[in-house]
Amino acid sequence: MDAKLAGGSDRARALALFVTVVEAGSFSAAARTLALTPSAVARAVDRIEARLGVRLLLRSTRALTLTAEGQAYLLAARRILADLDDAEQQIADQGSPRGRLRVSAALSHGRLCVVPLLGDFARAYPHILIDIALTDTLVDVAAGQADVAVRFGPLADSALTARKIGQSGRVIVAAPDYLARHGMPAVPEDLHAHNCLNFSFRRAEPTWPFRRDGGDFTLCVEGGIVANNGETLGQLAAAGVGVARVGRFSVEREIADGRLVALLEDYNPGDIELIHAVFVGGAHLPARVRVFVDFLAERLAG
Repeated sequence: MDAKLAGGSDRARALALFVTVVEAGSFSAAARTLALTPSAVARAVDRIEARLGVRLLLRSTRALTLTAEGQAYLLAARRILADLDDAEQQIADQGSPRGRLRVSAALSHGRLCVVPLLGDFARAYPHILIDIALTDTLVDVAAGQADVAVRFGPLADSALTARKIGQSGRVIVAAPDYLARHGMPAVPEDLHAHNCLNFSFRRAEPTWPFRRDGGDFTLCVEGGIVANNGETLGQLAAAGVGVARVGRFSVEREIADGRLVALLEDYNPGDIELIHAVFVGGAHLPARVRVFVDFLAERLAG
């Protein structure tokens, strides 16, 4: 073996041995962990100190105490060993991505669009454990609450990486039986005579946008029920409760089945919500995150 390679391997072992000694608290305890004799462990620490020319540990009959140089060496050793583990994991992941992948997605979009894709992803990557949470609460990806979060609309400025994986327009819908009872709105202003179902988010405005003759305007609408997700509003509309304006993805099936009718499409402003996958990027991006984001972008782009 090349002398430099052998030296690098020996130093990595020495770093790991030193960390084990400090964490175990004694040469004898470290020896049991490493399957060595206490004298062999002590000699290994002596060799490290001799090579560095400094004392790393103060020995007594009761305990081992780190010197200032020992504390610095311990911190460096832990960092180097962690970097080695990360590098090896990344190389291993290139062949077969593995590990737990924590995914956060909004309730409606997650249930209707993301969850149905997970079977195909699991079959393609059997060594990845998918841990998905559906919630309309924004999780803190930067703080490690999720590896990937699927987000709608404008994104807040942050150090996170965001990749567009799709988009969704909005549509106004009502059930045929509701329209038979209350009439078909011909122009946006006709909605004043209808039960308009709205979102309950604080940021949600009680207005709906429209476009007429190339100009955009908004119309105040009112109704008897509000909800915190588009799927619920779509279900209420399909049940004949009222008129709803929701993401098209959440009612595509009902429109195709005839359970809902798209309204006022000539006045649709064409507003689009972009859908992003948000994650911590950088040189150490785990392969399981990369392949999942690639998968979502491919499957949801349409």
